Formats: sequence, C-alpha cells, structure tokens
Amino acid sequence: MANTPGQTNAAPAMTDSVSESSQLYGKPASQTGSLDTIKVDGNKSLTLAAEKLVLNDPTAKKANRTCGFAGFGASAASATHIIPLYNVLWAEQTNETLVIDYAKQVTKNRVQAAKWTFGINGADGPDVQAWVDTLLTKAYGPAKRCKRAKVLVNPHAGPGGAEKKWRVDCEPLFKAARMPMDVELTTFSGQALEKARDVDIDAFDTIVTCSGDGLAHEVFNGLAQRPDAVRALRKIAVSHIPCGSGNAMSINLYGSYRPSIAALALIKGVETPMDLISITQGDRRTLSFLSQALGIVAESDLGTEHLRWMGGARFTWGYLVRIFEKKCYPCDLAVKVEIEDKPGVREHYRQYTHKASSTTAETPRAENADAVPNEDAERQGLPPLKYGTINDDLPEGWELIPQDKMGNFYCGNMAFMAPDAHFFSAALPNDGLMDLVCINGDMSVSAQMNLLLGVESGKLFDNSLVSYRKISAYRIIPRNQKDGYISIDGEKVPFEPFQAEIHHGLGRVISKRGQYEGPGPAGWEKGRIEA
Repeated sequence: MANTPGQTNAAPAMTDSVSESSQLYGKPASQTGSLDTIKVDGNKSLTLAAEKLVLNDPTAKKANRTCGFAGFGASAASATHIIPLYNVLWAEQTNETLVIDYAKQVTKNRVQAAKWTFGINGADGPDVQAWVDTLLTKAYGPAKRCKRAKVLVNPHAGPGGAEKKWRVDCEPLFKAARMPMDVELTTFSGQALEKARDVDIDAFDTIVTCSGDGLAHEVFNGLAQRPDAVRALRKIAVSHIPCGSGNAMSINLYGSYRPSIAALALIKGVETPMDLISITQGDRRTLSFLSQALGIVAESDLGTEHLRWMGGARFTWGYLVRIFEKKCYPCDLAVKVEIEDKPGVREHYRQYTHKASSTTAETPRAENADAVPNEDAERQGLPPLKYGTINDDLPEGWELIPQDKMGNFYCGNMAFMAPDAHFFSAALPNDGLMDLVCINGDMSVSAQMNLLLGVESGKLFDNSLVSYRKISAYRIIPRNQKDGYISIDGEKVPFEPFQAEIHHGLGRVISKRGQYEGPGPAGWEKGRIEA
C-alpha cells in the first residue's frame, strides 16, 4: 500500500516489537567496525550496498518489497527491503531515533515522500551519526543538499492543475529533503520576470518554475534585466517542475515530464552551465534558452493556443492539419556556421560527450565562446554582442541568402521540444553552439509524414531531407508575408526580422547528471575517440 506524503512507518511490513535489550542498537554490525551496516530496532540491520540501502529483518518472515525503483527483489524468507540511494532524501539521528526520508516509487511515473523510523541506543549515537553522514554523502554525491528554492507556480499553465501538482506531488518531496522554500503563485503574465529581476540571488540556490517552459523564459529574462545580469545568471540556477504543455526543460534536464519524477531529479541534481542566446528584434534584446522557430513548427505551436486543453498533443495536431498545405515561408537568411555537415556534427557530439564524462577534462568549449568575465564585468549587464544587433549592418563575412522554399526554420538549444518531439538530437548544454534544422516546405505529404515520424522516433537527424548544422549566430528576415508566427521559447514575438548569437555557459540550470537526458544522434558512440 502506498504511503501518503510524509507518512511515517517503522519500515514496511515489519513488526513494531523491539527485541531483547541484549541486542546491539545503533552499533556497526561488522566485526571490522565498518560503517556500512548498523543494527536498529533490535536485530534488524541497515546496510549501505552498491547504489542502494538495504533493510533486513530476520525475524519477519514475509515476502520482500522494494521501496524504491522496481527490480531489486529478494527472497520471501529474508524480509529484505531496498531503497536506491538515489531515492534517499534525508536521514537524521535524534536522541534514540533514526529517521530516513525517501521517495517511494508508487507507480512507474510517480514517487511520493515516505519515511522509515527506527529505535536506536542513544549511547551509541556517534556511530549512528557517522553512518548517517556516510549515507547522505553516498545518496547525494556531487549534488548540493538542502537547496534553497524560490518556487514560482503558474496555476494557469498548460491544461491547468499546476498548483495541485506542486502541492501534492512535489512540495512533500522538497520538505522531506529539507529544502528551504519561498513559494509564490503567479497571477499575471510577466510576474515571474519581475520576481527574477528583483530576487535576492544570494538567498537562493535555484528558482523553481512550476509551469510550462514560458515561466523559465520569463525568469531568464528577468535575471537578464538586472544591473548585475551576468553575475545573476551565473549565480542562481533555473529549474523546472513540468506543469505545462511541452515541458521541454524538464524532459531535457530530468528525463521526465512527470512532476514528482522531475522533483526528485531536481533534489538530487547538480548545477550545470548552459548556453543562452541573445535575440535582437527592433530595439529589444531578450534571451532564449530553448528554441527559435519560423515556419510550420511556429504555426503548429502558436497557432494552437486555443487547444491547450489537449496538452502536448496540440503540437502534433497543428502539424498534421498544416502539412497538406505544402506552405513555404520565404525569408533571407545569413548564418555563422561552425559545423556544416552531419558527420561533423555527430563527431562533435562524440568528442564533447567523451570529454564531459571525463573527471579530468575541462568542459568542451567552442572556439567562438565568450571569455569568462572578471568580477567587475559580472556586476554589469549582459555581455556585449559580438555581431551587433538586427539594426546594424550585416557582420563582415556574412551573406544573406534567399530561402524561397523554407518550410521550417528551427534553431534549438535543447534536444527535446516536447516528450515526442526529438528535433535536436545533437544538442548539448554548453558547447557554445546552437543546432539549426532547416526543411523545405514544398515536399510531398508522405515525405512530411516521414519527417513527423522521425521527430517522434529520434531519427530526424538522419533524414536526407533535413539540413542539420551547428551554428553560433544568424540573421533571418521574413519576406512576402504581412503577418505570421515567430516563436522564441514557445512565446510569440512580432513577425519581423531578428538576429541571434549564443553566449557560452552564460546561464545555470539544475540537471540530473550535468548533461541532457537525450540519446544523442544515432551511432554517435561508434566512432573513434581521439586521445
């Protein structure tokens, strides 16, 4: 039976009776004095095994249960219960009691806060405390414990229900992990921007957005409007609880669009540098963290706002009703290309991933990446634009090329745009490059359908009809259309020319493992890694 959030139980399916006083309470169980195992509640034991916490009760002859992720079965005679260390949220010794808070896997897509409570001998407290310290060190690894969170909840996000998702699925987990929180509900569009602009960045480790991707867009731009924008963007991490339609940020950073699963990944996650993109349009400069689109993707997204009740399915519906039009979106395009062909993109992904997984290698960096600013520069506004704005002359070496058959211009900074929308297989969080996908609009309906299937299966990258490049900047000028849709991070902006350039590692996010949770382009791991 599932525990209610925060429920306390003296280990599931176990007797409440305490054994004779001759039993060791809280003492290391091994003869060598190892802190891997301690005795609790008489002759029950808690053992720190590889990646899991094992509770054994030799007096309870009941079928075992797994209290974390499934797959760690034990025999019926051993009365063994297992929690993956990843699911351990907190542990503490108070007087003669040991309490372990953890995330209990109640379904495949949901965890909830639960608790084990054991009796220990207070005289043996130091040994238990050392064991608790070891448990927390192993459970959290490089992740910061007790992250201080500014939580912003948009109750009107996506299909609705964000406040309930936060209160029921996520807040109990944060509390169990001893995370200090300041929670606010947003009441109007743009409020998250104001909150981020005015937040005390020294008081919090992360700003948690409970919404779709739009609230994260507001937070990044609120931080960007501060007089100390660079310092703020590098100081406080932006994180995401998925409550919207697309939920791309959560899918990429945590590998899930389920609120409680994302919350657990956030609790156990690590601060990760992420590239951000400056967009200049008219006299405005904004930041983009996710994507920029003109063409069928922008129309399928922004043109289906009235169908938010459909959740993520509205994007697929919007695409399907438009492919029969074979519509093109003429434009003039100038691009600063860094990697031109797909084999080069795949090799770049391979080299970056290999270096990022090395404990000794530095994070890969693009040749055109911004220099890390000094302390004085960090207290100023956004970094200067290397290529100027949309209102300046075309940068030297750039050439505007007419694109009369453009069907989809899509530039991404993350791999997934929705759970079933794997557009940018080679996207990386901080390689100093954007991924650009261009597709003609005059192809057959069957070809368009194959593209859609490729997006859902992750095979779009290898489709011969798709242009996939790594770039650092671009300028795009729509033509022959009075009005239309341009999407920046899923938000509608004026239908007019704009220019973009990337800033290497300018932002900070909380990710599950310091990388995106995507599989990468097919076959990337088969190449040779240079020493």
